Amino acid sequence: MQTIEKLLESKDIRVTAMRLLIYKFLAEKEVAVTLSDIESAFDKADRTTLYRTVKTFEEKAIVHQIDDGTGNTKYALCEKGCNCEIETDLHLHFHCNNCNETVCLTEHKIPQIKVPDGFVSENVNLVVKGICDKCSGQ
Repeated sequence: MQTIEKLLESKDIRVTAMRLLIYKFLAEKEVAVTLSDIESAFDKADRTTLYRTVKTFEEKAIVHQIDDGTGNTKYALCEKGCNCEIETDLHLHFHCNNCNETVCLTEHKIPQIKVPDGFVSENVNLVVKGICDKCSGQ
C-alpha cells in the first residue's frame, strides 16, 4: 500500500481508505471496468464517494476513460508515467464482441493525428473490436 499512497500524494490526492481500496481494485483488474462494476465491488460504500473518487483519479491522470461503443463508460488505470496527453500517452483499446470485456493495449500507441487549422483535439479514442485471446482459444 505504501507505493499507492505515495502515488496519490504525488498527484495531490488526499489518501483515504476508500481511495486506496478503489485503486487496489482497479490494479487487480486486467480489463477496464464500469462505474457499476466498482459499485458492485463496494456495495456498502456511498455511490457518490465512488463516483467522486473515479472522477478525481481521472482528473489527476491515474485512470483514463474508455468509450468502447457499448454505451457504458469504462475506466482503467493509466500506465506509469502517463499524463493522458494526446501527443504521447494514448493507446489502443480492444473490445471483445464475445465476452464484452475491454482491455488496454498500452504497447500499441495511437500516432499523433494532425487536425486542420482551427480545430483543437481534446481526446482521441481508438477501439479495435473483435474476439479476444481468451474467447478465441489462442
